[in-house]
Amino acid sequence: MASENEQSVSAGRDAEAVSRFVERFAADMTEAGMQRMASRVFAALLANDDGSMTSAELALALQISPAAVSGAVNYLTQVSMVGREREPGSRRDRYRLHHELWYTTFASRDRLLTRWENTLKEGARTLGEHTPAGARLAETAAFFEFVQAELTGMMDRWREHRKTLDLPTVDGGQTS
Repeated sequence: MASENEQSVSAGRDAEAVSRFVERFAADMTEAGMQRMASRVFAALLANDDGSMTSAELALALQISPAAVSGAVNYLTQVSMVGREREPGSRRDRYRLHHELWYTTFASRDRLLTRWENTLKEGARTLGEHTPAGARLAETAAFFEFVQAELTGMMDRWREHRKTLDLPTVDGGQTS
């Protein structure tokens, strides 16, 4: 597989400009609360035509240690932003962005919100819903219930809207 820089050069891209994009988008994600190395690894994968790289390719592209790649990838797989797959005939793992990345990521948040909502409702009952702490937990649970319902509807609307867009696909074709 070609490295990110080799892909950039072969695709006629300015490798420095790609690197600046990766670092800028990673900084945006870090500012929003994501771990710094995870942000950098995710941005590098996002900017890679294949949407997949090995640990060695990520380390080289980002000028970071294999241990930093490992920690970042562990976080990204835990939050369902990246998948791990084995290269055929090799012991090396490839780290790949999920198909429909943002849909998959937000759908996994839906499960998390459900778990939080249930735990918060139980906590409100335990503390007493009419106590200040219980009322705070009940309101938080209601908020997550609302967000989850809105998120589900929004994701459905996104899938329908996406069908109307003339977006290129990851293989270079167009969506229909």
